[in-house]
Amino acid sequence: MSKRVVSGIQPTGNLHLGNYLGAIRNWVRMQDEVAADGGDCFFFLADLHAITVHNDPKELAGNVRQMAAALIAAGIDPERSTLFNQAAVPAHAELAWLLAGTARIGWLNRMTQFKDKAGKNREGASVGLFTYPVLMAADVLVYRTTHVPVGEDQKQHLELARDIATKFNLDFGTDLFTLPEPMIPPTAARIMSLRDGNAKMSKSDPSEQSRIHLTDDADTIAAKIRKAKTDPEPLPADPAVLAERPEARNLVSIYAAISDESTEQVLARFAGQGFGAFKPALAELLVETLRPITARLAELERDPAELDRILAHGAAKARAAAEPVLAGAYAALGLTRETR
Repeated sequence: MSKRVVSGIQPTGNLHLGNYLGAIRNWVRMQDEVAADGGDCFFFLADLHAITVHNDPKELAGNVRQMAAALIAAGIDPERSTLFNQAAVPAHAELAWLLAGTARIGWLNRMTQFKDKAGKNREGASVGLFTYPVLMAADVLVYRTTHVPVGEDQKQHLELARDIATKFNLDFGTDLFTLPEPMIPPTAARIMSLRDGNAKMSKSDPSEQSRIHLTDDADTIAAKIRKAKTDPEPLPADPAVLAERPEARNLVSIYAAISDESTEQVLARFAGQGFGAFKPALAELLVETLRPITARLAELERDPAELDRILAHGAAKARAAAEPVLAGAYAALGLTRETR
């Protein structure tokens, strides 16, 4: 069976370096690797997941386009991969409801991400936030996905999808659902704030100086790196020394991720030097790497109709791919549905 990879990303505005190095760049690499092996990739903007918390409708629609533009600008090819927004493929939501009869409350109660996101306001959280992992299971099971790229924080959700698929298949005497395997990207980078090396780079940080946007120009990038928080010590030769220097570790990690080098290789070049030398080198590397992406992103954002066309084309392909599995789930449950 050919490899089929499915992954989604929530459409958030103000895309930053953390989004690019943490997910988007890895999607581009997966696209190339999977296509070379004769497989296919389905990448979607998870707008149904986004509404588990309050979102401004107009802002959400704009964020979907912006995320689509960023993915294409970074190298996702809509002709080689299937790129679409989740809500345009009703099979995701339909299958999630069908699977809700198989998923167990005890399983969902063990999901650590719900506890983290709901915090102390568990009773005030939406039902959607609680059942979010069931929709995630539907996202991958509806395409007979073989592999799902996951970070450490998502492995539990993939295990749940496998549990749901196994129970459904056994309960209804079918082999409808494929059990997806985890695919842990070896180059996933965790990028931290430029103002606090212990906090993840995030658009919710009130300080613009904490992050580098994909839309930032060269001067802005250079200024943000120049002002990035550091310490007075020179860079060490031993990576272990960075463990107690979060801001220094973060800047070295960014350099390593952008240059496709290890931390050891970066430190071998800059050991003994201060940030007066390292920061300009990092800024130059970032500017040159992001320049073509930023230019392409601006070009795409000037043509929202083309972005809508690309997403509609991808959604049509996704609906066709999802239909046999959705029909099989209805049939297995003894349900009659209108054929499409």
